Amino acid sequence: MFSKTSFVFLILFLIVRNNNVIHAGSPIKTIVVLVMENRSFDHMIGWMKKLNPEINGVDGSEWNPLSTTDPKSQRFFFKNQAQFVDPDPGHSFQAIREQIFGSNDTSSDHPPMNGFAQQAFSMDPSLNMSHNVMNGFEPDMVAVYKTLVSEFAVFDRWFASVPSSTQPNRLYVHSGTSAGATSNIPAKLAKGYPQRTIFENLDDAGISFGIYYQNIPATLFYRNLRKIKYWGKFHPYGTSFKKDARDGKLPGYVVVEQRYTDTKSEPGNDDHPSHDVYQGQMFVKEVYETLRASPQWNETLFVITYDEHGGFYDHVPTPVRGVPSPDGIVGPEPFLFKFDRLGVRVPTIAVSPWIEKGTVVHGPNGSPFATSEFEHSSIPATVKKLFNLSAPFLTKRDAWAGTFEGIVQTRTTPRTDCPGSCYASFGPVFYCCTVAAQLLGKTSALVYFHYLFVLTCLFLTCILEQLPTPMKIRQGEANENAKLSEFQQELMQLAAVLKGDHVLTSFPDNIGKDMTVKEGKEYMEDAVKRFFDAGLQALKMGVDVEQIVQMKPSLTTRSPKTSTKTP
Repeated sequence: MFSKTSFVFLILFLIVRNNNVIHAGSPIKTIVVLVMENRSFDHMIGWMKKLNPEINGVDGSEWNPLSTTDPKSQRFFFKNQAQFVDPDPGHSFQAIREQIFGSNDTSSDHPPMNGFAQQAFSMDPSLNMSHNVMNGFEPDMVAVYKTLVSEFAVFDRWFASVPSSTQPNRLYVHSGTSAGATSNIPAKLAKGYPQRTIFENLDDAGISFGIYYQNIPATLFYRNLRKIKYWGKFHPYGTSFKKDARDGKLPGYVVVEQRYTDTKSEPGNDDHPSHDVYQGQMFVKEVYETLRASPQWNETLFVITYDEHGGFYDHVPTPVRGVPSPDGIVGPEPFLFKFDRLGVRVPTIAVSPWIEKGTVVHGPNGSPFATSEFEHSSIPATVKKLFNLSAPFLTKRDAWAGTFEGIVQTRTTPRTDCPGSCYASFGPVFYCCTVAAQLLGKTSALVYFHYLFVLTCLFLTCILEQLPTPMKIRQGEANENAKLSEFQQELMQLAAVLKGDHVLTSFPDNIGKDMTVKEGKEYMEDAVKRFFDAGLQALKMGVDVEQIVQMKPSLTTRSPKTSTKTP
């Protein structure tokens, strides 16, 4: 028969063991998606090949000519000297075509990827931009990624969904299509894109989702997310994300959005040039460590990717054959793009305690189709599989895209050696100490001292295993008095809709054109607050939740030449 002490320690063992229970079926209950901005795989991760030769990265033998038509042209070899980048390299549809093919001729089945230096030279004859796009970061410069790549999974064959700029690619992440967009058209961005998204499929299946935003949620470019019924799905990152994670209340599908503006008090952390990559690394570190400390950690999959390559070199040829159009829509003139080839390769990392250390994921190996590749539509396709959604695929593209649920299905128990915060592990142990002390009575001090030693060891281990703090790259502060970038002006156009200013005669041609970054940030954040306040009022008034919140311009922003039409 067990003694009282033996019985107590059996309880302690079972309680602690239960925190690491063997999981049957899919262990993933929470998927977190973070889409960073405008960097290629080789630029951010390519030099990590020297840490793990299995990664299809770079070794310095890769090069581009200054002129693709001149055999004697100056060569730019790919180097490991990337630093702060300003101005932003080219990444329009036509710029990317030149980068991939070296000309306007897109007939090659094996794109040479030789036009990056040439295209950059067309924007900056000083050669500075050509040098910038032909450089990547030393692994220690992006130390957070260095650790995550070595500890979890890196995809070395994940491409942007379309060879174009930010918003078309971001649209693919949650809907498998850009609905025909090959560029950022203000009027269409403002109206909102109408396609069905993974958010609706999750909602119909009774699976929660949440969007944690900072300046402005770019996910509101999806028109349907502006419906009143989704008002409660949007949460300010600063006040909600850490709390929800700590309380174990993160929804099933989580989208984390960055600060898209760069000010002295709140620097941009989305990696979009000319923002400091250091800030992006610190943000990824914060999100990871928040998830690591959450009681939901053992059922979490965290995916980090980039919307597009931002004009930076990558050596892997872009897939140009066997790529299906999502919906048969042809892009606008003059290109009439059929959405039958992908964009440039981008960094993608998957993090979970169910992923084996040092995993390198190459292509999807002919599944579900012989030509399938990993690209942004792989996210909704994988969500469908992991959550066993009965709804059909969103488009032909996500039906075709490779899925990666297999990387979290190789283990029977989650890893316990993942780096980062271990505070979530202290709770069960401390609880066990308390229960043991109460049951053992006189020997409670012995139990406390024993588990105090265990907790101290755990704490010291956690300190040693925290993700590293990256190096600062930019010298000086953010230039918050700079004019808004093209990307930020697109977000301003969204903000104008959220605020109701889109009915003014100055929209969309002039909105934000003369604003500084600081002024734009203030405008966006005010617009978001007004929009969600209006949504809350509509809910309280009992307005049909299927209705889209329609705003009118405020008196403070109304122009003397205001249109008389209402939204």
